[in-house]
Amino acid sequence: MRRAIKRAALSAAFAGLLGAAMLPAAALAQSPPAPTPLPSNAPFATQKLLLQLSDADMAKQKLVISVANSILKDFGPDNVSIVVVAYGPGVQILFAGSPERIAVDSLIAQGVEFDVCMNTINTITRDTGHTPDLNPKVVPVPYGVGRIMQLVQKGYILDRP
Repeated sequence: MRRAIKRAALSAAFAGLLGAAMLPAAALAQSPPAPTPLPSNAPFATQKLLLQLSDADMAKQKLVISVANSILKDFGPDNVSIVVVAYGPGVQILFAGSPERIAVDSLIAQGVEFDVCMNTINTITRDTGHTPDLNPKVVPVPYGVGRIMQLVQKGYILDRP
């Protein structure tokens, strides 16, 4: 009788270990989207700046543009890589009809990358029934915060003006 109980206990333990070993494989089957490639706007940059934009406040949006312009002026476009990641209410600056469209396009022409959170865009689409028109020069990324984490890991200094 004791032998049968031990055998049942060992079988249950083995089944549990086998099940636990299968969990990582199941988790890998549902892997997140591939990360967005790192910016190539300044391949020899000695400085890397990441600007977070998550506010609809026009003053904060203009401040992000001002900071990017100042850093380009101070370091030169070949010496600095600047990425602006917009998510939440901050994506409005990257709409095609944004009042800051000319300033955004000017920065893009100087090598600044503007990333837009598609999770936010999908939420706007679901809530309003239409997809906002985006500036065609912006880079869509799956998740804004995930993109920020990726760039910080790659040595970008995060600033949230």
